[in-house]
Amino acid sequence: MINALLQEMELRKDYLPTQKIETVYFGGGTPSLLSADEIQRIFEQLNRFYDIEVDAEITLEANPDDLLPAKIQALKQTPVNRFSIGIQSFDAEDLAFMNRAHNVEQAENCIRLAQDAGFDNLTIDLIYGAPTTSHQKWQQNLQKAIDYGVPHISAYCLTVEPKTALAHFVASGKASDVDEEQAAQQFEVLVKTLTNAGFSHYEISNFGKEGWESKHNSSYWKGKPYIGLGPAAHSFDGQFTRQWNVSHNQQYIKAIVEGTIPKEVEVLTASERFNEYIMTSLRTIWGCDLEKVKREFGVNLQGHLLKGIRPFVKQDLLQRKDDFLVLTNQGKFLADGIISELMWV
Repeated sequence: MINALLQEMELRKDYLPTQKIETVYFGGGTPSLLSADEIQRIFEQLNRFYDIEVDAEITLEANPDDLLPAKIQALKQTPVNRFSIGIQSFDAEDLAFMNRAHNVEQAENCIRLAQDAGFDNLTIDLIYGAPTTSHQKWQQNLQKAIDYGVPHISAYCLTVEPKTALAHFVASGKASDVDEEQAAQQFEVLVKTLTNAGFSHYEISNFGKEGWESKHNSSYWKGKPYIGLGPAAHSFDGQFTRQWNVSHNQQYIKAIVEGTIPKEVEVLTASERFNEYIMTSLRTIWGCDLEKVKREFGVNLQGHLLKGIRPFVKQDLLQRKDDFLVLTNQGKFLADGIISELMWV
Protein backbone atom coordinates (compact mmCIF):
# COMPACT_ATOMS: atom_id res chain seq x y z
CA MET A 1 0.00 0.00 0.00
CA ILE A 2 2.77 2.44 0.90
CA ASN A 3 4.67 1.67 -2.30
CA ALA A 4 1.52 2.33 -4.30
CA LEU A 5 0.96 5.58 -2.43
CA LEU A 6 4.50 6.72 -3.24
CA GLN A 7 3.97 5.83 -6.90
CA GLU A 8 0.67 7.70 -7.04
CA MET A 9 2.43 10.85 -5.85
CA GLU A 10 4.67 10.66 -8.89
CA LEU A 11 1.72 10.00 -11.20
CA ARG A 12 -0.17 12.95 -9.72
CA LYS A 13 2.72 15.42 -9.44
CA ASP A 14 1.17 17.78 -11.99
CA TYR A 15 -2.33 17.91 -10.47
CA LEU A 16 -1.64 21.12 -8.50
CA PRO A 17 1.51 22.34 -10.25
CA THR A 18 1.54 25.92 -8.95
CA GLN A 19 0.05 25.36 -5.50
CA LYS A 20 1.98 25.50 -2.25
CA ILE A 21 0.83 22.79 0.14
CA GLU A 22 -0.39 24.43 3.36
CA THR A 23 -1.68 21.30 5.11
CA VAL A 24 -1.09 17.55 5.04
CA TYR A 25 -3.70 15.28 6.61
CA PHE A 26 -3.27 11.57 7.34
CA GLY A 27 -6.82 10.29 7.71
CA GLY A 28 -9.39 7.91 6.31
CA GLY A 29 -8.94 4.93 8.61
CA THR A 30 -6.24 4.39 11.18
CA PRO A 31 -3.08 6.07 9.88
CA SER A 32 -1.55 5.87 13.36
CA LEU A 33 -0.75 2.25 12.44
CA LEU A 34 2.03 3.69 10.27
CA SER A 35 5.50 3.56 11.80
CA ALA A 36 7.62 6.69 12.07
CA ASP A 37 9.92 5.31 9.36
CA GLU A 38 6.98 4.78 7.02
CA ILE A 39 5.78 8.34 7.62
CA GLN A 40 9.29 9.60 6.86
CA ARG A 41 9.28 7.66 3.56
CA ILE A 42 5.98 9.26 2.63
CA PHE A 43 7.30 12.75 3.38
CA GLU A 44 10.49 12.20 1.44
CA GLN A 45 8.35 11.46 -1.61
CA LEU A 46 5.94 14.33 -0.91
CA ASN A 47 8.85 16.75 -0.78
CA ARG A 48 10.12 15.48 -4.12
CA PHE A 49 6.96 16.36 -6.00
CA TYR A 50 5.14 19.02 -3.98
CA ASP A 51 6.08 22.40 -2.52
CA ILE A 52 5.18 22.03 1.16
CA GLU A 53 5.26 25.20 3.24
CA VAL A 54 7.74 25.30 6.12
CA ASP A 55 4.99 25.95 8.69
CA ALA A 56 2.47 23.52 7.16
CA GLU A 57 -0.13 22.00 9.46
CA ILE A 58 0.52 18.24 9.40
CA THR A 59 -2.18 16.19 11.12
CA LEU A 60 -2.31 12.50 11.97
CA GLU A 61 -5.61 10.87 12.94
CA ALA A 62 -5.11 8.50 15.85
CA ASN A 63 -7.05 6.25 18.17
CA PRO A 64 -6.32 6.70 21.89
CA ASP A 65 -5.08 3.10 22.25
CA ASP A 66 -2.47 3.70 19.52
CA LEU A 67 -0.85 6.70 21.22
CA LEU A 68 1.52 4.90 23.58
CA PRO A 69 4.65 6.69 24.90
CA ALA A 70 7.09 5.01 22.49
CA LYS A 71 4.78 5.72 19.53
CA ILE A 72 4.38 9.38 20.45
CA GLN A 73 8.13 9.84 20.91
CA ALA A 74 8.77 8.22 17.51
CA LEU A 75 6.20 10.48 15.84
CA LYS A 76 7.92 13.48 17.41
CA GLN A 77 10.84 12.74 15.08
CA THR A 78 8.60 13.04 12.00
CA PRO A 79 7.07 16.17 10.40
CA VAL A 80 3.72 15.41 12.12
CA ASN A 81 2.84 18.38 14.34
CA ARG A 82 -0.85 17.84 15.10
CA PHE A 83 -2.93 14.93 16.38
CA SER A 84 -6.63 14.38 15.70
CA ILE A 85 -7.69 11.93 18.40
CA GLY A 86 -10.94 9.95 18.27
CA ILE A 87 -11.81 10.21 21.97
CA GLN A 88 -15.63 10.21 21.38
CA SER A 89 -16.31 10.15 25.15
CA PHE A 90 -14.59 10.05 28.53
CA ASP A 91 -17.36 7.80 29.88
CA ALA A 92 -17.09 3.98 29.99
CA GLU A 93 -20.78 3.37 29.24
CA ASP A 94 -20.66 5.65 26.20
CA LEU A 95 -17.52 3.95 24.87
CA ALA A 96 -19.07 0.51 25.28
CA PHE A 97 -22.24 1.63 23.45
CA MET A 98 -20.14 3.06 20.60
CA ASN A 99 -18.11 -0.16 20.46
CA ARG A 100 -14.84 1.72 20.84
CA ALA A 101 -11.61 -0.25 21.30
CA HIS A 102 -10.17 2.13 23.91
CA ASN A 103 -11.17 2.71 27.52
CA VAL A 104 -11.49 5.83 29.67
CA GLU A 105 -7.95 5.57 31.05
CA GLN A 106 -6.49 5.42 27.52
CA ALA A 107 -8.66 8.36 26.43
CA GLU A 108 -7.28 10.51 29.22
CA ASN A 109 -3.68 9.24 29.15
CA CYS A 110 -3.13 9.81 25.42
CA ILE A 111 -3.88 13.53 25.77
CA ARG A 112 -1.46 13.94 28.68
CA LEU A 113 1.23 11.87 26.95
CA ALA A 114 0.93 13.87 23.72
CA GLN A 115 1.11 17.18 25.59
CA ASP A 116 4.10 16.01 27.68
CA ALA A 117 5.90 15.11 24.44
CA GLY A 118 5.37 18.64 23.10
CA PHE A 119 2.30 18.11 20.92
CA ASP A 120 0.32 21.19 21.88
CA ASN A 121 -1.73 21.28 18.67
CA LEU A 122 -4.39 18.68 19.46
CA THR A 123 -7.96 18.22 18.36
CA ILE A 124 -10.29 15.62 19.81
CA ASP A 125 -13.60 14.22 18.55
CA LEU A 126 -16.57 14.01 20.92
CA ILE A 127 -20.03 12.57 20.24
CA TYR A 128 -23.32 13.72 21.74
CA GLY A 129 -26.88 12.45 21.39
CA ALA A 130 -26.16 8.81 22.28
CA PRO A 131 -28.81 7.07 24.43
CA THR A 132 -26.13 6.51 27.09
CA THR A 133 -25.07 10.17 27.13
CA SER A 134 -27.10 12.03 29.74
CA HIS A 135 -26.92 15.81 29.91
CA GLN A 136 -24.73 15.49 33.01
CA LYS A 137 -22.30 13.14 31.22
CA TRP A 138 -22.13 15.44 28.22
CA GLN A 139 -21.33 18.42 30.42
CA GLN A 140 -18.65 16.36 32.16
CA ASN A 141 -17.14 15.31 28.82
CA LEU A 142 -16.88 18.92 27.70
CA GLN A 143 -15.45 20.07 31.01
CA LYS A 144 -12.80 17.36 30.93
CA ALA A 145 -11.69 18.45 27.46
CA ILE A 146 -11.52 22.07 28.67
CA ASP A 147 -9.58 21.08 31.80
CA TYR A 148 -7.00 19.23 29.71
CA GLY A 149 -6.35 22.39 27.74
CA VAL A 150 -7.21 20.88 24.36
CA PRO A 151 -7.23 23.86 21.95
CA HIS A 152 -9.59 22.38 19.33
CA ILE A 153 -12.71 20.20 19.66
CA SER A 154 -14.86 18.62 16.96
CA ALA A 155 -18.26 17.52 18.26
CA TYR A 156 -20.74 15.46 16.26
CA CYS A 157 -24.24 14.21 16.89
CA LEU A 158 -24.48 10.42 16.88
CA THR A 159 -25.79 9.13 13.55
CA VAL A 160 -27.06 5.64 12.87
CA GLU A 161 -25.42 4.65 9.60
CA PRO A 162 -27.08 1.93 7.46
CA LYS A 163 -25.59 -1.59 7.55
CA THR A 164 -23.73 -1.01 10.80
CA ALA A 165 -23.98 -2.94 14.05
CA LEU A 166 -25.67 0.05 15.68
CA ALA A 167 -28.29 0.19 12.91
CA HIS A 168 -29.02 -3.52 13.51
CA PHE A 169 -29.32 -2.99 17.27
CA VAL A 170 -31.71 -0.06 16.78
CA ALA A 171 -33.83 -2.01 14.26
CA SER A 172 -34.04 -5.02 16.59
CA GLY A 173 -34.89 -2.93 19.63
CA LYS A 174 -31.62 -3.70 21.45
CA ALA A 175 -30.62 -0.02 21.36
CA SER A 176 -32.53 3.25 21.31
CA ASP A 177 -32.46 5.52 18.29
CA VAL A 178 -31.16 9.08 18.56
CA ASP A 179 -33.54 11.35 20.51
CA GLU A 180 -33.64 14.58 18.48
CA GLU A 181 -34.81 16.69 21.41
CA GLN A 182 -31.99 15.36 23.60
CA ALA A 183 -29.48 15.98 20.79
CA ALA A 184 -30.75 19.55 20.28
CA GLN A 185 -30.43 20.31 23.99
CA GLN A 186 -26.92 18.87 24.09
CA PHE A 187 -25.95 20.93 21.04
CA GLU A 188 -27.05 24.05 22.94
CA VAL A 189 -24.96 22.96 25.93
CA LEU A 190 -22.02 22.34 23.60
CA VAL A 191 -22.16 25.82 22.06
CA LYS A 192 -22.70 27.63 25.37
CA THR A 193 -20.04 25.71 27.29
CA LEU A 194 -17.27 26.00 24.72
CA THR A 195 -17.92 29.63 23.77
CA ASN A 196 -17.89 30.54 27.47
CA ALA A 197 -14.56 28.72 27.72
CA GLY A 198 -13.06 30.92 25.01
CA PHE A 199 -13.57 28.74 21.94
CA SER A 200 -14.66 30.17 18.61
CA HIS A 201 -17.56 28.26 17.08
CA TYR A 202 -16.15 28.72 13.59
CA GLU A 203 -17.95 25.79 11.93
CA ILE A 204 -21.05 23.90 12.97
CA SER A 205 -19.13 20.95 14.43
CA ASN A 206 -15.82 22.66 15.17
CA PHE A 207 -14.57 24.86 17.98
CA GLY A 208 -11.10 26.31 18.33
CA LYS A 209 -9.22 28.64 20.62
CA GLU A 210 -7.94 31.75 18.82
CA GLY A 211 -5.19 30.73 16.43
CA TRP A 212 -5.90 27.00 16.78
CA GLU A 213 -8.62 26.61 14.14
CA SER A 214 -7.98 23.72 11.74
CA LYS A 215 -6.20 25.06 8.65
CA HIS A 216 -6.96 21.84 6.79
CA ASN A 217 -10.72 21.81 7.33
CA SER A 218 -10.97 25.58 6.86
CA SER A 219 -9.35 25.22 3.43
CA TYR A 220 -12.07 22.74 2.45
CA TRP A 221 -14.89 25.02 3.63
CA LYS A 222 -13.35 27.96 1.80
CA GLY A 223 -13.23 26.05 -1.50
CA LYS A 224 -9.46 25.83 -1.84
CA PRO A 225 -7.99 23.13 -4.12
CA TYR A 226 -6.65 19.92 -2.59
CA ILE A 227 -5.21 16.59 -3.66
CA GLY A 228 -6.15 13.27 -2.08
CA LEU A 229 -3.85 10.24 -2.30
CA GLY A 230 -4.76 6.62 -1.65
CA PRO A 231 -7.91 4.46 -1.90
CA ALA A 232 -11.18 6.45 -1.80
CA ALA A 233 -9.26 9.74 -1.63
CA HIS A 234 -10.96 12.80 -3.14
CA SER A 235 -9.34 15.72 -4.96
CA PHE A 236 -10.62 19.13 -6.10
CA ASP A 237 -8.94 21.48 -8.56
CA GLY A 238 -10.50 24.53 -6.90
CA GLN A 239 -12.63 25.31 -9.94
CA PHE A 240 -14.60 22.86 -12.04
CA THR A 241 -13.56 19.24 -11.45
CA ARG A 242 -13.67 16.81 -8.58
CA GLN A 243 -12.21 13.31 -8.68
CA TRP A 244 -11.95 10.31 -6.39
CA ASN A 245 -10.00 7.06 -6.35
CA VAL A 246 -11.51 3.59 -6.22
CA SER A 247 -12.17 2.52 -2.63
CA HIS A 248 -11.04 -1.11 -3.05
CA ASN A 249 -7.48 -1.55 -1.76
CA GLN A 250 -6.36 -4.30 -4.14
CA GLN A 251 -7.92 -2.62 -7.17
CA TYR A 252 -6.14 0.60 -6.20
CA ILE A 253 -2.75 -1.10 -5.83
CA LYS A 254 -3.13 -3.08 -9.07
CA ALA A 255 -3.97 0.02 -11.10
CA ILE A 256 -1.14 2.10 -9.62
CA VAL A 257 1.41 -0.67 -10.28
CA GLU A 258 0.21 -0.67 -13.90
CA GLY A 259 0.85 3.08 -14.08
CA THR A 260 -2.75 4.32 -14.07
CA ILE A 261 -4.77 6.21 -11.48
CA PRO A 262 -8.03 4.34 -10.70
CA LYS A 263 -10.22 7.42 -10.50
CA GLU A 264 -13.56 8.82 -11.51
CA VAL A 265 -13.87 12.47 -12.54
CA GLU A 266 -16.89 14.77 -12.18
CA VAL A 267 -17.11 18.07 -14.05
CA LEU A 268 -19.16 20.43 -11.91
CA THR A 269 -21.92 22.53 -13.45
CA ALA A 270 -22.58 26.09 -12.29
CA SER A 271 -25.56 24.94 -10.21
CA GLU A 272 -23.52 22.14 -8.61
CA ARG A 273 -20.77 24.59 -7.68
CA PHE A 274 -23.43 26.93 -6.30
CA ASN A 275 -24.88 24.11 -4.17
CA GLU A 276 -21.46 23.17 -2.85
CA TYR A 277 -20.71 26.77 -1.96
CA ILE A 278 -24.02 27.11 -0.09
CA MET A 279 -23.35 23.86 1.75
CA THR A 280 -19.82 24.72 2.86
CA SER A 281 -20.11 28.46 3.46
CA LEU A 282 -23.24 28.37 5.61
CA ARG A 283 -21.58 25.88 7.95
CA THR A 284 -18.97 28.46 8.91
CA ILE A 285 -18.70 31.61 10.98
CA TRP A 286 -17.70 33.50 7.81
CA GLY A 287 -21.01 32.72 6.09
CA CYS A 288 -22.17 32.97 2.49
CA ASP A 289 -20.98 35.95 0.44
CA LEU A 290 -23.91 37.21 -1.66
CA GLU A 291 -21.62 39.21 -3.94
CA LYS A 292 -19.56 36.08 -4.61
CA VAL A 293 -22.77 34.23 -5.49
CA LYS A 294 -23.72 36.96 -7.97
CA ARG A 295 -20.21 37.20 -9.43
CA GLU A 296 -19.51 33.48 -9.83
CA PHE A 297 -22.95 31.95 -10.33
CA GLY A 298 -25.08 34.75 -11.80
CA VAL A 299 -28.04 36.92 -10.83
CA ASN A 300 -30.57 34.10 -11.32
CA LEU A 301 -29.00 31.88 -8.65
CA GLN A 302 -28.51 34.89 -6.40
CA GLY A 303 -32.21 35.68 -6.81
CA HIS A 304 -33.13 32.07 -6.03
CA LEU A 305 -31.07 32.31 -2.83
CA LEU A 306 -32.50 35.65 -1.72
CA LYS A 307 -36.03 34.35 -2.20
CA GLY A 308 -35.26 31.09 -0.40
CA ILE A 309 -33.82 32.69 2.73
CA ARG A 310 -36.92 34.75 3.56
CA PRO A 311 -38.76 32.22 5.77
CA PHE A 312 -35.54 31.33 7.60
CA VAL A 313 -34.75 34.98 8.29
CA LYS A 314 -38.28 35.46 9.66
CA GLN A 315 -37.82 32.46 11.95
CA ASP A 316 -34.46 33.82 13.15
CA LEU A 317 -32.62 30.81 11.74
CA LEU A 318 -30.61 32.91 9.28
CA GLN A 319 -29.26 36.44 9.54
CA ARG A 320 -28.16 38.79 6.81
CA LYS A 321 -25.13 40.84 7.82
CA ASP A 322 -24.39 43.32 5.04
CA ASP A 323 -23.68 41.08 2.02
CA PHE A 324 -23.22 37.89 4.05
CA LEU A 325 -25.63 35.22 5.23
CA VAL A 326 -24.91 33.42 8.50
CA LEU A 327 -26.83 30.85 10.51
CA THR A 328 -28.01 31.77 14.00
CA ASN A 329 -27.27 29.40 16.88
CA GLN A 330 -30.76 27.94 16.50
CA GLY A 331 -30.24 27.64 12.76
CA LYS A 332 -26.95 25.80 13.16
CA PHE A 333 -28.65 22.73 14.62
CA LEU A 334 -31.09 22.74 11.67
CA ALA A 335 -28.36 23.50 9.12
CA ASP A 336 -28.76 20.41 6.93
CA GLY A 337 -32.47 21.06 6.38
CA ILE A 338 -32.00 24.78 5.77
CA ILE A 339 -29.15 24.24 3.30
CA SER A 340 -31.07 21.61 1.37
CA GLU A 341 -33.97 24.06 0.95
CA LEU A 342 -31.64 26.73 -0.44
CA MET A 343 -29.96 24.52 -3.00
CA TRP A 344 -30.83 24.73 -6.67
CA VAL A 345 -32.47 21.57 -7.99
